Amino acid sequence: MAEGFDPAGLDRWTDESRFEVTRARLVEYAEATNDPIPAHRAGDVASPVFAIVPVFQSLLEPALEVVPTGLFGRVVHGEQDFRFHRPIRPGDKLVSRAKMTGYEGLPNGTRGTVYLETRDEAGESVNEQYVTLFVRGFDTGETRGVLGPDHRSARSGAPAAKVAQHVDDDQTFRYAPAAGDPMPIHLDAEVARDAGLPGIIAHGLCTMAFASWALLTSVGERRRLRRLAVRFAKPVLPGSDLDTTIWRAGDLAYAFETAVGDTVVLKDGLAEFTDQE
Repeated sequence: MAEGFDPAGLDRWTDESRFEVTRARLVEYAEATNDPIPAHRAGDVASPVFAIVPVFQSLLEPALEVVPTGLFGRVVHGEQDFRFHRPIRPGDKLVSRAKMTGYEGLPNGTRGTVYLETRDEAGESVNEQYVTLFVRGFDTGETRGVLGPDHRSARSGAPAAKVAQHVDDDQTFRYAPAAGDPMPIHLDAEVARDAGLPGIIAHGLCTMAFASWALLTSVGERRRLRRLAVRFAKPVLPGSDLDTTIWRAGDLAYAFETAVGDTVVLKDGLAEFTDQE
């Protein structure tokens, strides 16, 4: 039997990691996510979901203090919640750190929250992220610490927009180097099938990046995202057609979901905009 989670590992900051943003890396990420927005394609400013790139190597590190290593093969990325304080631009020198803040045992598994913060070298906050990890099939039997904030929102009226997109056959092979995420389930069909998947699947954050530019091009109205959150509901296969449906959910706020046919792949989506630059 696997040992339980260790609550003593909660709220322990990782060492700081550093990342220098280049225009070429911003362009590569935009191209890898089929982002059509000119400022993103030119590398003048980062696509919103690029915020995961500087922190990616630190994503699971805090969980090593809490989750038994024997359970890491069961860990999946359940939810992602970005809070953007300012855009990332070429030349930025970013400093990030992370900690696991809490977990909750459930009948079908255990969910835990990793909190990440990114600042520039002057100490100004650039973004914060709440990442929900889910350990499939293991109920730790208790709740400890603080979980990430809820991002479910009420939809208001008929859809404000619906955006059709296509995931290319080679999408994962372009996204993996652009994001620094070489996980083999996105690149090796045999490994993916051994993990119980039908084949190579798209990176969840790539699908989220598609949703971000669907929002910006349809309802963004030249505004900047200040929050973007989703739950990853189902995997997406290369070659799939996506439909992102968007509803108003308050002042400068929208609920959304992304589907492949009748299957919802991103749910409980929330996008909040700001008029500030």
